[in-house]
Amino acid sequence: MFDRRKFLAASGAVSASVLGFGRPALARQPLDSARIVVGFVAGGLSDTMARRMADRMRGNYANAVVVENKPGASGQIANGFVKDAVADGSVLLLTHSSSLSMYPFTFKNLPYRPMEDFRPVSSACYTNHAFCVGPAVPESVRSMKDFLAWAGANPERANYGAPGVGSMPHLIMTVVNKTAGADLQPVVYKGTAAAVTDMLGGQISGVSGPVGNFMPMVRSGKARLIAISGDARSSFVPDLPTYREQGFDMTAREWYGLFLPAKASDAAVQLANKAVVAALSDPSLVDFMKQAGADVVSCTPAQLADMLAKDTQEWRRLIKEVGFTAES
Repeated sequence: MFDRRKFLAASGAVSASVLGFGRPALARQPLDSARIVVGFVAGGLSDTMARRMADRMRGNYANAVVVENKPGASGQIANGFVKDAVADGSVLLLTHSSSLSMYPFTFKNLPYRPMEDFRPVSSACYTNHAFCVGPAVPESVRSMKDFLAWAGANPERANYGAPGVGSMPHLIMTVVNKTAGADLQPVVYKGTAAAVTDMLGGQISGVSGPVGNFMPMVRSGKARLIAISGDARSSFVPDLPTYREQGFDMTAREWYGLFLPAKASDAAVQLANKAVVAALSDPSLVDFMKQAGADVVSCTPAQLADMLAKDTQEWRRLIKEVGFTAES
């Protein structure tokens, strides 16, 4: 769960301690190479973010910085890989908050322990999830109420794509199903981009996923958004009502963060944080991510650890209340 005001207050712009003001700056020769591992296929929000960061970390953090996609199991494969990776700072994980704060309560067996197997480095960005419909859905459908009524009258089309079983977009639609007494069927993909492709081709009716993944199609008129998951309307799509405004008692924001394996040293964490914060302060990266529907926000390792702990407690409570599992 995500409180934007608390997050911004905690992270500030970039704290003096992160930048190294008031103490000698750490110095070392760049690593020969580094990898930013993401758990979804190319084209999604985490992949886009990672590639923009890699471009700006190349040369100062490591001579070569590449993005390695390890899709599958809603990000679990990537997380499990980084858990066991070398801990010298050359392998970073960029993952969404769900995989660390929510999955412990939606999956019976995770290949990693969120609080024990990783060392927080910095937050990267946050976003809302939206529900988008494509050409298979009539133009008259402009709200979740409209979509549910249409899906009820057309049960063979009562489906939606989601980027991973047990993911936050899947949870959101499970709440919609339970609240409305509906029977929308999830179609699970390794990432939102593949789901969007099928939606545009008419194979599925809609997609639940990060709002930024839909913006190019929405701007071109090929698809339209009908709900968004934040506690308030998004500045990216100010005319789009939230789920709560439409009668669903739910808000959810997703943040993305960078982590190192648990055995990484304090020095490795600090150096990675410094490089990540510098990359995220690039105005062109910030502007690009805004176009992708994401707000860039960095923080200290301690602040990210605190945010993860608080989110974990909140998801434990909510998931118990709604009875959600990966099989829901």
